[in-house]
Amino acid sequence: MTFLNFLINGISLGSIYAIIALGYTMVYGIAKMLNFAHGDVIMVGAYVCFFAVSTYSLPPLVGILLAIVVCTVLGMVVERLAYKPLRQAPSLAVLITAIGVSYFLQNAALLLWTSNTKMFPNFFTITEKTADGETVKNGIQLFGGALNISFVTIITIVSCLVIMLALTFFTGKTKMGKAMRACSEDKGAAQLMGINVNSTISLTFAIGSGLAAIAGVLLCSAYPTLVPTTGSMPGIKAFTAAVFGGIGSIPGALLGGLMLGIIEIFAKAYISTQLSDAVVFAVLIIVLLVKPAGLLGKQLREKV
Repeated sequence: MTFLNFLINGISLGSIYAIIALGYTMVYGIAKMLNFAHGDVIMVGAYVCFFAVSTYSLPPLVGILLAIVVCTVLGMVVERLAYKPLRQAPSLAVLITAIGVSYFLQNAALLLWTSNTKMFPNFFTITEKTADGETVKNGIQLFGGALNISFVTIITIVSCLVIMLALTFFTGKTKMGKAMRACSEDKGAAQLMGINVNSTISLTFAIGSGLAAIAGVLLCSAYPTLVPTTGSMPGIKAFTAAVFGGIGSIPGALLGGLMLGIIEIFAKAYISTQLSDAVVFAVLIIVLLVKPAGLLGKQLREKV
């Protein structure tokens, strides 16, 4: 049962990494750039939801929707101001800009919300009336209490699966999804066929940033501490998950995220809490030595 508990926690954490990794993999697949500010969009979404619910007493669902809207707009603004002028620039210039945007968002959060740690509320509870009053349930207990599964864990896993299925349908069946795939293959040819490449890239940033807001709420619900650097390490690990599974592949982001979460939780449980991150990145190095394109990535040959 202890092993099963760790496995479920690993799948839950991996689901969060997978949702974040989608933002990296979609932007790279279409714009061929790494948006390292993506982790800080997670932090912004969590702060927006926190203040909407705690300060302005809005319902949790409204707070989550507001966070999605704010992060979606933020993603489009960042793309328009920071990345669009660098469309034809060398990749190093784009990378440095992404790091600059990341530090800008962190310091803006520091000025707006201070460095004080905020305790994120748990929205995913059920209140039951009993003879002694009201009791709050945070999850379900199975096998006589030997296995505890929190509602946050259940909702995180279900959300991840729903998002993956919805994105797979969107990219495969809808007109805008097919336009995104066309831009991923060849931007020049897509533009000649009448596809608005700039709008398609903006939409990609909007979707990735909206998903980052959902991931931020789920992350802070599971690990309820919120500071201006909350999104930094999860962002790096989610990028690792995207590379692990094959950056540019939506199923690869899911597989990489889940595997990374499971490896991290088991490393903390059975090896060392201090060395868990080292174990995660060591596994990544080994996988890339064997499969440089990632588990589900495809190596492209270029004619010269």
